[in-house]
Amino acid sequence: MSYKTRKKAILILADGTKFFGKSIGPDGTSFGEICFNTGMTGYQEIFTDPSYFGQLMVTTNAHIGNYGVFKDDAQSDGIKIAGLICKNFSYEFSRPLADASLENYFNVNDLFGISDVDTRALVNYIRENGAMNAVISTDIDREEELIKELSEMPSMEGLELASKVSTKEPYFVGRPDAEFKVAALDLGIKTNILRHLSERNIYVKVFPYDTSFEEMQKWEPDGFFISNGPGDPDPLHHAQDLAREIIKNNLPLFGICLGHQIIALANGIPTYKMFNGHRGINHPVINLDTGKGEITSQNHGFAVDKAVAEFNKEFEISHIHLNDQTVAGLKMKNKNCFSVQYHPEAGPGPNDTIYLFDEFYQNIKNHSSKQVQPI
Repeated sequence: MSYKTRKKAILILADGTKFFGKSIGPDGTSFGEICFNTGMTGYQEIFTDPSYFGQLMVTTNAHIGNYGVFKDDAQSDGIKIAGLICKNFSYEFSRPLADASLENYFNVNDLFGISDVDTRALVNYIRENGAMNAVISTDIDREEELIKELSEMPSMEGLELASKVSTKEPYFVGRPDAEFKVAALDLGIKTNILRHLSERNIYVKVFPYDTSFEEMQKWEPDGFFISNGPGDPDPLHHAQDLAREIIKNNLPLFGICLGHQIIALANGIPTYKMFNGHRGINHPVINLDTGKGEITSQNHGFAVDKAVAEFNKEFEISHIHLNDQTVAGLKMKNKNCFSVQYHPEAGPGPNDTIYLFDEFYQNIKNHSSKQVQPI
């Protein structure tokens, strides 16, 4: 596509601030909560991550699209972000492995974006003023109407979005003859999480977001997993009830991101909406058990209340985010349950925390060996 044929486009923030650029993909209008990701690579994994459902993504890297897209990098069945805002959009790509251009991927997924935006100024503005709703559009002559529609958008706080991205029917991942079986609650699960579980000789059955403990137990799993996902964890009462039942029965449980927040809420530890959130592949975390620093991939706009977690006698804080001292991991003292507020599956991101999948496997193995009764 020629630069000259691209339409003018506008970005309007909820407080009335405006930025201008050029359209990417099909013409249109898209609303969502604006957020930014500091990752230098992994844009396809980010765009297809269900945790970003309903959000307008600002990429801080100056060039997006320069290595195209590859089918195996997708973290779900398609693009999940509400729209893209970037500085330079590459219509040509140089990666030999790529299946298509990012432009083609946008067209296939009917995604609208805007480029040629001063993203440094935009990110600085979001940092200072916080995450808020926004709209991007090629309908620049409808500015007043867009502002009115934007004012009527609900806040991300209190918004339940897991039902929008969860599977409608259960499905299986891995080998049926694997050593162990894990029941996974899909709140917006990423493909790479399922890969890591199946690579550890685990057969996974993925269940819809509102599945009960009794329904999962019919499959007789050896362990349980609660996934990442979008939106506020507070309205997800079914998932919280599920976590309580799993913990009450002392069955192996692992939660990532939204799953981590669900486990906290199920035990009376509240969550809150962050001013900006954490989104990127370079977030420093310290493991309080080992004393080691870890570079992590993160994507969340809500966090667990640290003060309440510290006074909960059933929990210990296992990981801390070094930038702002927020809770990055929890572990129950007398139950077979742990969780983290980041993405150990490294899709995209570093491999520092893949060991958590090994810990989950070991927890399942230890629990299973205790269930074997001596003859």
